[in-house]
Amino acid sequence: MSEPGRFHEPPVVIVGGLHADARRAAVARLLADVPGSVVLHHDLATAAAGTVVRTVRDATGILAAGEAPLVNDCACCALREDLVPELVRLAEAGGTPLAVVELWDSVEPKAMAEVVTAGGFTVAGVVTAVDPALVLPYLGNGDDLAEGGLAAAATDQRTVADTFARQLEYASVLALAEPLPGSPEADDEDRELLAQLHPTARRVPIGHGNPAATPPAGPELARAALAGFDVEAAAAAQHPACALLPAEADAHGVATLVWHRRRPFHPERLYAALEDLTCAAARSRGRFWLAGKGDTLLHWDAAGGALCVESAGPWLASLPDAAWELVPPVRRAAAALDWHPEHGDRCQHLVFTSPGLDRDGLERLLESCLLTDAEYAAGQAAWDLLPPAFDTLLEV
Repeated sequence: MSEPGRFHEPPVVIVGGLHADARRAAVARLLADVPGSVVLHHDLATAAAGTVVRTVRDATGILAAGEAPLVNDCACCALREDLVPELVRLAEAGGTPLAVVELWDSVEPKAMAEVVTAGGFTVAGVVTAVDPALVLPYLGNGDDLAEGGLAAAATDQRTVADTFARQLEYASVLALAEPLPGSPEADDEDRELLAQLHPTARRVPIGHGNPAATPPAGPELARAALAGFDVEAAAAAQHPACALLPAEADAHGVATLVWHRRRPFHPERLYAALEDLTCAAARSRGRFWLAGKGDTLLHWDAAGGALCVESAGPWLASLPDAAWELVPPVRRAAAALDWHPEHGDRCQHLVFTSPGLDRDGLERLLESCLLTDAEYAAGQAAWDLLPPAFDTLLEV
């Protein structure tokens, strides 16, 4: 590989999303808006045959094609190994004002943005392309990716819903494609759901994907995609300890409930309520505090009727002062904003977003899972004796 700085490195825009028609429309829009731009795409659909097909194309068609062999039987690993060398070749050839990396269906942009950055290139923007009418159906789809031929590896256990949610919530730009003729049209509820799921994203309409037939008022997608992207900040915004979660909202039949408390959950009562809580909203996420596990920050991540609960490391309040220097500044800042004199950064911070959300019922259920006044007054020693209902779920 050439040494960094020996060639002109074009800015890189990553375009992803499970909505393939919308993704292709976004890529076509960028090719039209930035003359001379080049698209690099790895097709993982052929991974079962042992290869990943790589294509390089511009607005006129395919410029080059090749194969990247699987790495450890993992198509995504092959993509990681092959992506940066291809970007280097593109940069050495010169004359490319923009390199667009079009991700295959289920590839998540976070991992690829970090690969591109580690390779010495600048990620100018991350775009997730979306058909707004399909947001709720995809968030409600708890099928494994493998069932639809969308798994990126033989060991891939992700679902359609959780993959789509992460693709959506990581991007700085959402490219909103109009549905193809004969497909369902988005309504106000669909657009509001999208806005509440990721309120800070810039949303850019891109039409049907034929730039000649549906020219916008200007190269809005290109301007948004090239506005800059901070890979480190984007990772922090997804980390449960300092996640940039949606705010309270209620419009067009869609609501977001932000639930914040300073008392731990009773492990048995919360465990018994998990199914009802998971199914209460199309999407829920955040961090929570479980009595008996006062040192461990637990991550809540639910979509498609399925819940993932896992340890996200320690609460900062459980660390000795000397260890704080090893904690990223953004994490320390998030903890300071949420600090309690007695409990430190330990808290419940869960966010539920859904059409038809039963806010009152959901709040009552959540409150019923907290320690009672008597249980809370008994103190930490008593909490540690509560039944460890979550040990199996957390694989302790």
